[in-house]
Amino acid sequence: MPRVNTVLGPIPTEELGLVAVHEHIGYGMPGSELDTRWWKTPEERYDETVPKLRQFHEYGGGTFVDATGICNGRDVNYYQSLSEKTGVHIVASTGFVGGDTALPFFARATVDYLAAHFTHEITVGIGNTGGKAGIIKVGVSRGGRMTDLDKRIYRAAARAALATGVPVLTHLAIDAENAIAIFTEEGLPLDRVLFGHVDDGVNADKTRDTWIADQGGRIGFDTFGYETELPDPPFWARPRKERLEHFLRFIGEGRLHQVLASADANCSPLGWPGVEGHTVNYIFEDLIPDLRAAGLDEAAIRTIFVDNPASFLSIAN
Repeated sequence: MPRVNTVLGPIPTEELGLVAVHEHIGYGMPGSELDTRWWKTPEERYDETVPKLRQFHEYGGGTFVDATGICNGRDVNYYQSLSEKTGVHIVASTGFVGGDTALPFFARATVDYLAAHFTHEITVGIGNTGGKAGIIKVGVSRGGRMTDLDKRIYRAAARAALATGVPVLTHLAIDAENAIAIFTEEGLPLDRVLFGHVDDGVNADKTRDTWIADQGGRIGFDTFGYETELPDPPFWARPRKERLEHFLRFIGEGRLHQVLASADANCSPLGWPGVEGHTVNYIFEDLIPDLRAAGLDEAAIRTIFVDNPASFLSIAN
């Protein structure tokens, strides 16, 4: 039976329900816990996060994929408590958001070490929590080109994905030629890779989304809600209408079964203020209504948020 690793144990894919495939319980850079201005106590984080996850569940959300890698605030004991409290399935990540977020110990590690570490977190568990990762995070460091460390992480991720059957999620889809070359050399089928952030306001014009899809990769439109119309938009914001039209155009090219969507929101940001008012529930409050208004039927919406994530997250062996 197809299954997915959640922090409370593996579940059949049919139990995932509607999936927010690229989100964060709390994301921060290494050392953010030392920031006395923005750091929150565990109680403050809990009070911010539980209402958002409960609302997600009440709207009909089933699964929250936490795309927070090693060194960025991942806390599986906390995720387990949140899942038990709210009824939302939470999928944790191994891997790194980008090589520039890996602390020196990991930055010096070999491909073999990294692959073994990712594999351990998927098959045995993360630390002593008993919770197993259900996805591998990789990313392109600042500057827009993969560094040597990024390439080692991508190669290690491919090997761990092949060994365990879990998929890979990328932070940014720029420099995809190098990424695809590595995955191809390692023998990882590209339908096991979700190339994320093709829609953000900084990199959308540099991302070869249709080319990636032609190679067989899955495409993540996962910065919905980061809009230039916000009172204080982040630097990666984009006009709401422009992003939606990009998404609809991509789907209209016959790529519905390759696309996944999310909001990349933080329930309780770590070491930075976050974007006020932007939560995972943008999916229900704005995105799905926008898609319906644009003429997408319920079958297409189910494909984007239920069927495609289930296929992607399902352990492949």
